[in-house]
Amino acid sequence: MRRRIVRVLGLAVVAACVRTSTVELGAPHHYPPVPPERVQVFLEESDVPGPFEKIALISAEGPHGFTSEKDMVDKARKEAGKRGANGIIVQDITEPSAGAKVAAAVFGTSASRHGTVVAIRFTPPADTTRTP
Repeated sequence: MRRRIVRVLGLAVVAACVRTSTVELGAPHHYPPVPPERVQVFLEESDVPGPFEKIALISAEGPHGFTSEKDMVDKARKEAGKRGANGIIVQDITEPSAGAKVAAAVFGTSASRHGTVVAIRFTPPADTTRTP
């Protein structure tokens, strides 16, 4: 019985993982990694507070019942930071349809949440509040 519980818990942990795939954009980049908590999230290109370079396109997918939009964004921030990006622009996060959710519940299939972000490296504006 104990072994079965451990196996079920192990499967739940594996199912909770958000999977990502990355496509590098443009020339190869060699930026130092950025901690995920320092990768800023933007909803539009116009929200970025300075000039930026697009580094990579990151796609994320996770089971609807075990992930949230926050999980998707957090995983994308982590992947972007590994590539030296200090920002991401969220392109979209889609939820599975109601039919997919029902099918998942009835037939035990998976209903996945999908998201796409663009990892960017931007130059923040100079801090004008400092005094020399």
